[in-house]
Order: sequence, then C-alpha cells, then structure tokens
Amino acid sequence: MTRVLVVDDEPGIVRALVINLRARAYEVDAAHDGATALRLAAAHRPDVIVLDLGLPDMDGVEVIRGLRGRTRVPILVLSARHASDEKVGALDAGADDYVTKPFGMDELLARLRAAVRRAEPVGAGEGDVIVQTEGFTVDLAAKKVDRGGRDVRLTPTEWHLLEVLVRSPGRLVGQKQLLKEVWGPSYGTETNYLRVYMAQLRRKLEADPAHPRHFITEPGMGYRFEK
Repeated sequence: MTRVLVVDDEPGIVRALVINLRARAYEVDAAHDGATALRLAAAHRPDVIVLDLGLPDMDGVEVIRGLRGRTRVPILVLSARHASDEKVGALDAGADDYVTKPFGMDELLARLRAAVRRAEPVGAGEGDVIVQTEGFTVDLAAKKVDRGGRDVRLTPTEWHLLEVLVRSPGRLVGQKQLLKEVWGPSYGTETNYLRVYMAQLRRKLEADPAHPRHFITEPGMGYRFEK
C-alpha cells in the first residue's frame, strides 16, 4: 500500500486530501508544519510527499532541502505561489512536480500517481545495461550512478530523465518527448522543468557543468547525451 505524507497548514485542504487518498486505498499521514513533516518523514518513510510551501514555522523550500538530505522520495509541491521563480526554486531544491492552488483533485491525483511510478524499481529484464563514460557509469538495472567510485544520489525524477537520455546516446530527444516520458502527457509546455533538472544532472555528473561534455542542449529543440 502506498503511503502519502500530506503537509499543509490549511485544515480544509488536508481533510479533502486525506479523504480522497484514503478512498483510493492510500495510507495517509498529515502534518501542519515543517518540523512535524520532517519528523513524520523520518519515522514513517512515505512513498510520496505532498507539500505546501507556505508553512507556519519554515518555508516549504527549507523542508524540501531537509528531506533531500536524507531521502529520494518523490515530492509534489502544492502551493498558491504562481510565480515562475517560485516554481524553479522549489524544483531546484529537489521537488519533483509543482501544482498551484486552487487545484483539481483529479489532476493532483494523476500527478501523484505519476510521481510514484517514476520512483518504482525497474522490472526484471528492463534495464540490464551499463552505460559508461570517462567520468561516470550508469547501471540501468540497479538504478545507480557511480562517479569516481562513489554513488551519486539522484531523485526519482533526476534518474528518470537520465535514463531516457542515456538509452538514446547521440540522438536528439525533443523537449516534448522528454516532458511526456518523465512527467506525463499533460506536461508539454513545462520546459522550465527540463532546464532545472538538466542543470541538476550537470552539477552532479559533469566535470565542468558550465561547459557540459555529456548532456548537450540543442536550443529550442531538446537535449542529447554523448558518451
């Protein structure tokens, strides 16, 4: 059974989410502030977190950073903040998706399901490939990346983006295709997601992120992975 941690200081939203999630056979924990969220995440190990940014004790971005220090669990931000820089800030801190309030319950649940799917382990026979570059090695079966003898910690979304690219070495993967494969069919215009997550992959895997050797941008078209 999938366990969801809902973090929001608005009782009405928490109640609506708890009712709808439990009706769909999710286990649900709820927190009304950041400190409680971090404590519940450590104690109960949720499979996905739905997080509001406007919490009474700390900003939601601080909570994301605190979570990312200890877990790769998918984080779905639910916020009234509509500005593009707010979205980029949350994604850059490690969130996997961003839904603005007011929201439709069906859309939120669809995005939550997509986030959970991205975190699921690869089935047998789907990923028995090793991709090796001069700086790092990607083990698609084990869902691991090694750089200089050390495991590189990737979030589920970072991993999914990397996986799509390394499975097509040397080929241009279009922006819409990447968005559809990593986030889902309703994300055709969210190109800021790609910019943020490509920057994260470059920081973690490129020797010189400002001058990438492996993750190449084709302006206005998409991205390419080069060994």
